[in-house]
Amino acid sequence: MADRATSDDPAVQRQLDRLGTLSPGVDTLGLERITALLARLGNPERGLPPVLHVAGTNGKGSTCAYLRAAIEAAGLEAHVYTSPHLVRFNERIRLAGTLIEDAALAALLEEVLDAADGIAPSFFEATTAAAFLAFARTPADAAIVEVGLGGRLDATNVIPTPAACGIAQLGLDHQQFLGDRIEGIAAEKAGIAKAGVPLLTQHYPDALANRVGEVAAAAGARWIPRGRGWDATVAKQKLEYSDSRGALQLPLPRLAGAHQASNAALAVAMLRHQVAVRVPDSALKAAMGWAEWPGRLQRLGAGPLSALLPAGAELWLDGGHNPAAARAIADHFRAHVPAGRPFHLVFGLLANKDAQGVLKAFAGRQLTLHAVPVPNHACHAPANLAAVAKANGLSAMADESVPSALAWIARHADRAAPPVVLIMGSLYLAGEVLRANNQVPT
Repeated sequence: MADRATSDDPAVQRQLDRLGTLSPGVDTLGLERITALLARLGNPERGLPPVLHVAGTNGKGSTCAYLRAAIEAAGLEAHVYTSPHLVRFNERIRLAGTLIEDAALAALLEEVLDAADGIAPSFFEATTAAAFLAFARTPADAAIVEVGLGGRLDATNVIPTPAACGIAQLGLDHQQFLGDRIEGIAAEKAGIAKAGVPLLTQHYPDALANRVGEVAAAAGARWIPRGRGWDATVAKQKLEYSDSRGALQLPLPRLAGAHQASNAALAVAMLRHQVAVRVPDSALKAAMGWAEWPGRLQRLGAGPLSALLPAGAELWLDGGHNPAAARAIADHFRAHVPAGRPFHLVFGLLANKDAQGVLKAFAGRQLTLHAVPVPNHACHAPANLAAVAKANGLSAMADESVPSALAWIARHADRAAPPVVLIMGSLYLAGEVLRANNQVPT
């Protein structure tokens, strides 16, 4: 599915319109175009500060958030490149801790697109080139780079020698590009491995671990998996981390969800197994409370959407859109919502995502599902999503939008037992919700 973006700034929008005409209409993988484009731009990828490169099916964005929080807690500055954005395109490029300004973004995109004649880079490739140009020209102590899709053939994989690489949770997603075998997906993610560079990974089942190990060995990387080289457990409301340098007792992450402890631990492991960026243990501890990652188990504050619900209601948001993410989200709310409290799931999903696989995580739960469209994107029809939900033993109905679903919930709410409401299924939907609730990421 092709990427897209709009901007309220006319100069940025002019370049985004140009960029949109280059996109072939589908995601494309391969390093030929990005390599040629960066060469015309003077190979900025060779002039970046120390890079922390992160891949994974789920959790890579959160891992990047913990890396940034730890580096900033150490009094240092980090560039950050992530995707997709939720509300503003600028969210993809953070320069020395601050989202890129419109004027700088417009100029960078213009420079990249002027250099792209005859190359026809994809949307993501052009964006990556712009980010690397910005990173090479702006002083910082580190650069945190999130893989867009896969790893081996992702546009970010032109970075020659990162300080450390990391792979978060593995699962099935983007099968149309990466294949429908989890072992193959693991190999694609491990394709970011580089000779002599530490590759930190989570603990995986043997078949996946073996495949990651094979790819890392072929690249000459130093593979350091969880359980062999580093480890982390949660005990007595602490994150207990250990590696060859010793043990750390860290606070639990402030971000919601039990899975965030694993994401935070991976970030800690990456920082402790590299030597280019000095981050003391005190900063690793502070990062547990500093990290922010919008649209992922985020409890929304006061705003126009929240105001549609009765007093005492909780409104949550998560962009999770694959089965593994759905299981983590379902586990969180299984523990969070007490028996007898009304629970509603407002759900929208892109057409190329596995509705049955995502909804299976909630099968048999006492909840009411409100299926909605994802505005301006090809998505599952709400009536079809409601049918899949009912087949999984859920009470479900189709609705025309998030606001209308929230209004229905409010009309039928028992004010003595205000509901918990979760909006989920797409990062694009999450962006629409944040914009509508006046909670634009900064």
